[in-house]
Amino acid sequence: MIARVTLEIALRREFDYLVPEELRDLVDVGTRVKVPFGHRQVLGVVTEVADDSPHTNLKTVIRVIGGRSLVTPKILELARWIADYYCCPLEIALKSVLPESVRREKESWKKRLHVRALTPAEEVPKLTKKQEYVWNIIEEWRELPMAELVRLGETTPDTIRRLEDKGMVVISEQTIDRDPYANEQILPTQPLALNAEQAGALAAVLAALGEGPSADAGAAGSGGRGAHTFLLHGVTGSGKTEVYLQAIARCLELGRGAIVLVPEISLTPQTVERFKARFSSGPGRTLVAVLHSHLSAGEKHDEWHKIRQGRARIVIGARSAIFAPVDPLGLIIVDEEHEHSYKQEEAPRYHARDLAVLRGQREGAVVVLGSATPSMESYHNAVAGKYRLLELPHRADDARMPVVRVVDMRQETRRQKGSPIFSVQLREAILQRLERKEQTILFLNRRGYATSMQCPACGFVAECPNCSVALTFHRREQKLKCHICGYDSPAPAKCPEVKCGSREIRFAGLGTEKVEDALKQGFPQANVSRMDSDTLKRKEDYRRILTEFRVGKIDILIGTQMIAKGLHFPNVTLVGIIYADLSLHLPDFRAGERTFQLLTQVAGRSGRGDIEGEVFVQSFTPFHPAIQYARRHDFVGFYEQELEFRQQLKYPPVSRIAMITLKGRNEEKVAFLAEHLRKEMEPMLKELEDLVIAGPAPAPLARAETFYRHQLMLRTRHMGSLSRRLSGLLQHLKLPDGVTATVDIDPVSLF
Repeated sequence: MIARVTLEIALRREFDYLVPEELRDLVDVGTRVKVPFGHRQVLGVVTEVADDSPHTNLKTVIRVIGGRSLVTPKILELARWIADYYCCPLEIALKSVLPESVRREKESWKKRLHVRALTPAEEVPKLTKKQEYVWNIIEEWRELPMAELVRLGETTPDTIRRLEDKGMVVISEQTIDRDPYANEQILPTQPLALNAEQAGALAAVLAALGEGPSADAGAAGSGGRGAHTFLLHGVTGSGKTEVYLQAIARCLELGRGAIVLVPEISLTPQTVERFKARFSSGPGRTLVAVLHSHLSAGEKHDEWHKIRQGRARIVIGARSAIFAPVDPLGLIIVDEEHEHSYKQEEAPRYHARDLAVLRGQREGAVVVLGSATPSMESYHNAVAGKYRLLELPHRADDARMPVVRVVDMRQETRRQKGSPIFSVQLREAILQRLERKEQTILFLNRRGYATSMQCPACGFVAECPNCSVALTFHRREQKLKCHICGYDSPAPAKCPEVKCGSREIRFAGLGTEKVEDALKQGFPQANVSRMDSDTLKRKEDYRRILTEFRVGKIDILIGTQMIAKGLHFPNVTLVGIIYADLSLHLPDFRAGERTFQLLTQVAGRSGRGDIEGEVFVQSFTPFHPAIQYARRHDFVGFYEQELEFRQQLKYPPVSRIAMITLKGRNEEKVAFLAEHLRKEMEPMLKELEDLVIAGPAPAPLARAETFYRHQLMLRTRHMGSLSRRLSGLLQHLKLPDGVTATVDIDPVSLF
């Protein structure tokens, strides 16, 4: 028996090993193994089992890790596709499908001693007073953890072991689950009544679910291969989550599992709470598992195995949860499908939304992509019939969409004779909410206090020594920080230029820290809290702040994009967007789309209860189409005008993009090699007729983490063919030491 193994070291090939007799029953496709390689021993995954090998003198598999196949055949095939399409070695793709805590050689289950009563009460032998007291507790509980018994009995383990010697109890080691939500008190909920639009959307999903995994994907509606993929376009507050919940309930009845992807870790606690309340109420039920990066290694290990063993049927998590070993899989939901955080920024640079569609097609599962502001790509697929479009154009319970008011900050600057943080209208609206005991959310997608430190005397600007960006001033810590590489330094009291030394240093721009200070000064009666990556240091901070906001302890919440979506707080009646232009003028063709999505999502946090909401959008370019379409909640209008611009320049969704980035510490060498690579790609222009190669040129962020960066952008409608050619080219391209090349297929950011 031959095991073909992909090792954890990136060598882009598989190696054959003999399987010894005693391991034959344990080795299968997807099994983790330890094998000899050169003078060391390494871990790998069995990717094929064969009867013979073209090689002689094969080495032998040393041991099997985990006792059973950890990478299911379906997930293994998905990893192969990722390696081919996203131009990365299979071993890198395989690393991404298993959490690091599951890949470890040693099992990392948490063990705990349990005490169980054996002797009936009438056969109790003679006991000391202490032993008798402890025995009474054991008799009442019948079984409990040793540590808990020691605490309740105010005793020591030795006392309990003497009871074991007398044959009254048995002490055994048991495996326990590390449940990140074990201490949560979650009240069960029942399905809500649906309005006609929700009922129609649910009926379409249930019809597709009812066809089963073996059904022809085209049977769910027009559009052929992707018709089991639905785009649920529902305005903010339209009740998409209730549609998800009831669809999952039917999926479970059919004996299949579900995966729910959410874009932000900050959304996970609220989402988990809603799903556990619906599906995991009751003793011993662990239907819902959670997978995201803020879990401890032990929690990830136990949650993953809970899924693999079939004890959890619903998985909620960020992008890596798309690899959860749910089998059989019936439904995949991608909430806020437009979010860029579904794209992995390091190899393998996969997009979880696209993998959800692919996995759904391969495993016969229904896929629901949900958003109030769908990505251009998804909506284009729906219009073209590749996905089936379901629409929820109204809020649930007949709640009205918030009134959006755009404030021209050019006039406010003239009126207030300076650069105000709050317009007069927004300031008055905040005061009204405080008087009425209603809540306010203020949004600014920039952390820190000021965006740069400048000297007006000599023109000095504090810049990062490693990146081509200005340093951000953080007032609480009195530090200048780079948000790209993490560099920081104490904020100087005077200009660092030797010939200057002026003490008239100015801090320009604003961030959430400055807005928080302005709120506390301007509204001393309000309880103000800030939510960004500077304030959320511990994993429980997300839940704590959101809980305090929900129960009304916080009047005004200021935050970055982590508060922009998915949160449901009925008492929020005012949303203020401090600086709507922030992402509008970036050198990226998606800048308008991103701004429209962000404004619409943030605005959607307002008026989700009985009182109509109000939104103030402060902008220096108030008549930009992205802002005006967002003001009218007009997604289709924005899509149509944006598509016209994309068609002219052959940008997605009418074509696809591959971005090649070369980086190194010698700028001239990087620029020369980028030109060389451009010449190496010339033959591709003849092989792919619609291929367009732009560049090379310095990246928008020309220097990051001490590396100079040059880019080439390739556009084509045939990305599968281009991926294969790029993968072959880069494998054989000889780059000098100090220069690396990366390929990003379907990038969501050009930076």
